[in-house]
Amino acid sequence: MSKQILVLPGDGIGPEIMAEAVKVLRLANDKYGLGFELSFDELGGAAYDKYGVPLADETLARARAADAILLGAVGGPKWDAIDPALRPERGLLKIRSQLGLFANLRPAILYPQLADASSLKPEVVAGLDILIVRELTGGIYFGQPRESKVLESGERMAYDTLPYSESEIRRIARVGFDMARVRGKKLCSVDKANVLASSQLWRAVVEEVAKDYPDVELSHMYVDNAAMQLVRAPKQFDVMVTDNMFGDILSDEASMLTGSIGMLPSASLDANNKGMYEPCHGSAPDIAGQGIANPLATILSVSMMLRYSLNQGAAADAIEQAVSKVLDQGLRTGDIHSVGTTKVGTAAMGDAVASALRSL
Repeated sequence: MSKQILVLPGDGIGPEIMAEAVKVLRLANDKYGLGFELSFDELGGAAYDKYGVPLADETLARARAADAILLGAVGGPKWDAIDPALRPERGLLKIRSQLGLFANLRPAILYPQLADASSLKPEVVAGLDILIVRELTGGIYFGQPRESKVLESGERMAYDTLPYSESEIRRIARVGFDMARVRGKKLCSVDKANVLASSQLWRAVVEEVAKDYPDVELSHMYVDNAAMQLVRAPKQFDVMVTDNMFGDILSDEASMLTGSIGMLPSASLDANNKGMYEPCHGSAPDIAGQGIANPLATILSVSMMLRYSLNQGAAADAIEQAVSKVLDQGLRTGDIHSVGTTKVGTAAMGDAVASALRSL
């Protein structure tokens, strides 16, 4: 029986970058005889426009039935004024939660061709290869109670709750240790244990899990220090594991070390490595429809999907080699363009990767 891939282009630049990712995926499918079948649906604002909700029940059912999901991006000012419960981002949070996609893998790899595009000096970031493992279905984004209200004094106030259970921490810690074991055998757990009770539990549980991984060197770092260290000496890190909110912030910070957030893919996995794959960047409504967005993060998300959920390592390697080959050719979208390189648009970059893949 063939593997089923559900494609959710989403909002903003989502449809543009997804078109290029699908182009590369279809080519890999044919070239390597993978036998995948693709279907398409909507998530986020596009789903709200079509179904009246940011994630329709039928879409969720199709996602459950699929072997992997490829997502573009969600959100935009078009939907800012609607009921907060129906905002595009609620659909994204719901699909992650309903599918149990608790482990978010965000690699921050600096391609040598882009050393000059990084916001840091080349000698600081050359050779950078970090993996951030982010807990994705717990913490403050899902915590209850949460409320926004008006006090008797007339002053507005709001609060959110940051809960973590021992089992939630233990399972994401194991993912971090497993990833570190096959990389550089160094794991840095990031928390705020000097202030937060949830972080104190986080640190205690991670220490307990560490006993099962004597070959992995564990260190702990407060999140504010980790943010500083990422720009001071980022190559000290191999794998970082942290909670939902801290991981959201740190992975976006790490993206700028690589030259552009437009280069960063991500995987969100369940306990059986079924996953949803998406670029780390958002829907970028300010450039939507202009054909200038960088599709490489989405194309590299295809590579991660082939590797982690579909067990097609050779095809994944080939896509990554094709991206590197295109960068060697000096082709750049605007976000990574510099003097001496050739600026191209979204479709031209996708065509170039497809051509490079075809030639391998």
